[in-house]
Amino acid sequence: MTERVESTTTPDEFVRFWAAGEAGKGDFRCAECSYGVTVHKALPVCPMCSGRSWEQTPWSPFRRASRAH
Repeated sequence: MTERVESTTTPDEFVRFWAAGEAGKGDFRCAECSYGVTVHKALPVCPMCSGRSWEQTPWSPFRRASRAH
């Protein structure tokens, strides 16, 4: 049986991946295991899987507030 995977991006959308050690600011998710970090300077090597590629998560003023409840 073949599993169908649908992408949430359209062909003309571009997803930027950031490398460990690169300067960044904001919330990021590891491209390998989805571990989340908030950085203010340089992106680390992922502490969970040693991944070196990060994707910046979209900013929302309500994202953290909804987790608090």
